Amino acid sequence: MKFFSKYPQEKIIKWFKKTCIAEAFTCLFLYVFAITWKRYDETGILPTVFIIIVGNLHGLFFVIYLLLCLPARKIYKWDDEDFVFALLAAFFPFATIWVDKKLARFDREN
Repeated sequence: MKFFSKYPQEKIIKWFKKTCIAEAFTCLFLYVFAITWKRYDETGILPTVFIIIVGNLHGLFFVIYLLLCLPARKIYKWDDEDFVFALLAAFFPFATIWVDKKLARFDREN
């Protein structure tokens, strides 16, 4: 946790919110465009390269999201249940957008 202490809270919040959206959009690109393209062009090299690139980007944002959940827990004062929901959201398509809109707020009712 000491790594994140050198950054201002506003910057971590901005990174977390952008990562929530980026993780969801790379998931969309992976599921809708890359996998569909590969299904209709099984022998083509371009769909395979596209899947590799988008898949790696999605994996990168997935890991960054999980890492940023740690300081976000302290910033937003999440209890254990909220923190587990935030972590599990990474494993469900587009659930990180829900985290961004519902959990990553200061004016939530407890």
